[in-house]
This record gives sequence, structure tokens and C-alpha cells, in this order.
Amino acid sequence: MTLTATPPVAPAPTTMRITSGHLPSWAPWAILGLSLVVSGAVFGVVAISGDGFNFAGWLIVAALLYIALIAVISSVVEGRRKATDRVVTGLVTGAFLLAMVPLVSVSITVIENGIKGLSAEFFTNSMRNVVGEGGGALHAIMGTVEITLAAAVISIPIGLLTAIYLVEYGRGRLARGITFLVDVMTGIPSIVAGLFIYALFALIMGPGIRLGIMGALALAVLMVPVVVRSSEEMLRLVPNELREASYALGVPKWLTILKVVLPTSIAGIVTGIMLAIARVIGETAPLLITAGFTASMNYNLFEGRMMTLPVFVYTQYMNQGIPPEAYVNRAWAAALVLILIVMALNLIARLIAKFFAPAKGR
Repeated sequence: MTLTATPPVAPAPTTMRITSGHLPSWAPWAILGLSLVVSGAVFGVVAISGDGFNFAGWLIVAALLYIALIAVISSVVEGRRKATDRVVTGLVTGAFLLAMVPLVSVSITVIENGIKGLSAEFFTNSMRNVVGEGGGALHAIMGTVEITLAAAVISIPIGLLTAIYLVEYGRGRLARGITFLVDVMTGIPSIVAGLFIYALFALIMGPGIRLGIMGALALAVLMVPVVVRSSEEMLRLVPNELREASYALGVPKWLTILKVVLPTSIAGIVTGIMLAIARVIGETAPLLITAGFTASMNYNLFEGRMMTLPVFVYTQYMNQGIPPEAYVNRAWAAALVLILIVMALNLIARLIAKFFAPAKGR
């Protein structure tokens, strides 16, 4: 008697149907398309009457109609739990797209208007002895870079060391007092920081003083609480097991922080520092009070006034001459350059975080 093995029978392909208790993958997109068509038809009829097609209203009504339809259909087919999930997913997606609208609009507007004022002269000349067309923003670019760099050099060590103290050593009233002061400083308006630094230097050096280092100190006051808070949260995310393993090998606490805790959290710390820099690099009010404005080049933070890109944008737009188009174009171009500098800083931060990540050293 010979036994022959029967080949396994492949299961028949199953097709996702509405009656299977789960909506097919194309169903949400079909419901979204139907919502857009129905909403577009309604607003199209209204537009025929002479009021014009309301693009924003069309999208809002389509989104609301989609939420209602997906809730009803998913509730009938998949049940209440899955319907709630789909509704929340639609609401979160809609909120994200709504938040992206001003960002995309601002970016497009700045690029369209700013690219008109960009030229070789814009990056190589200052506004010294320039009236009307011509001139550039080299003095403002250098002032922004120097003042922001000085503010970072001042605030990053203070903020990082404060965060290390609060996480690793801080106990009792002193730690609670520092935490309270950091929380208070987080909500300080930027103009208050500028007035504080100006009043301090005015008492020492006399009224009317304007220096680049004053602007750096004002920005440092704004940066410190952001660096402290972001670094503190990243340090708290480091598992205690890593610290305990280091202590078990006889490594002192300061070396554990330096070799284990900081490398583990370096990516988040760098990201927080970049957020702090992006927070202050576009400030106008404190720099207008402390660093002032000038049309000439000044590389010395400790002597004379310094121009920065935010103040340059403000002065060019508010003090338009003849022809006014030249001043407006320079203002838009400076705004575009400021955005590009922030983007470059973020890219550099990403590269630094990736290079110094713990997995890189293994």
C-alpha cells in the first residue's frame, strides 16, 4: 500500500468586503472624495448666484461631511470603537493640515517676495551711504551671527549645568527655588529682558549705551530657561539602569554623567538647544533696545551699535524712502535669509545629534 502525500491546497484569496466587519482600504478615500464632490457642488451652485466660489468654505464643509460620513459608516460596519478611532484620526489629520496652512502660506510669501531682493550685492555690502536702491545686509547678517553665537556661548553652559544639577544633584529648597525661577523666566516677555539688560548697563556705563554684547545678554536671558527645561526633560529620560550599571563598575558620579548620561541624551539636548536659538534669533524688541541699529559694519561686540536681521527688516519696512520698492524688497530678502539661517542651524543640529548618538560610537 503506497501512501501519496496530497499537495497542500492554497487558500482562496479573500476579498475585503463591507460585510466582513472591516472597511476596505479604499473606503476612507472614496468617502473623502464623495465629501469633496458634494461640498463642491453646493458651493458651485452658490458661486453661480454671483458670490464667487468659497475655497476655504468648500474644504471646511467637506471635512465636516467626511467626519460625519466616516463615523456613521464605520459605526455600522466596524463597530463603535473603530468608528471612534477613525473620527479621531480624521480630526487630528484635519488639525495638522489646518496648522500647516499658515506655515506654508508664510513660506511661499517670503520666498516669492524675498527672492526679488537677493543679489551678490545684498550679501557683500552694507547700507553705509546708501539711499534708495542698492546696498545690502552684510552688516545685519554678521551682527545676527555674532550676537546669536555669543548668546549661545553664554546660555548653553549655564542651562545645561543647571539641568544636570536639577536632575542629578538637586534636592530640597534650592532645587525647588531654581525650578520656580526657571518657570518664571520662561514666561518673561522679550521686551522685559531687553529693558533689564539696558537698565543694568545704563547704571554702569551711562544712559544711551548700545552694544552688541548687550543684545547677546538679552537673548541669553531668553535662552537659558528653554535650554534648562529641554535638557532637564532629556536627562530624565535616561534609564536609571544605565547609571546604576556605571556605579556598580566603580565609576564616579561625575564621570557617569559625562560618559553615560550626556551621550545617551545628546540628540534631545541638541534639539532643545536649536529650539532655544530659533526662539531668540528672530527677536526684534530686545535687540532694538540693547544693540540698536546702524548702517555700517561692526564686528566688535564690545564697541558700538550692531545691526541684526530682525532689526534690519523692521527699519527697512518702517522707514521707507524713495523708491519704496527697494526698501520693501530688502526687508523681504532679509526675512528670507533669516529663515534660511534657522533652517541651516536645524540641519547642523540634526547632523551633530546623529554623529554623537550612542549607536554611532559602538
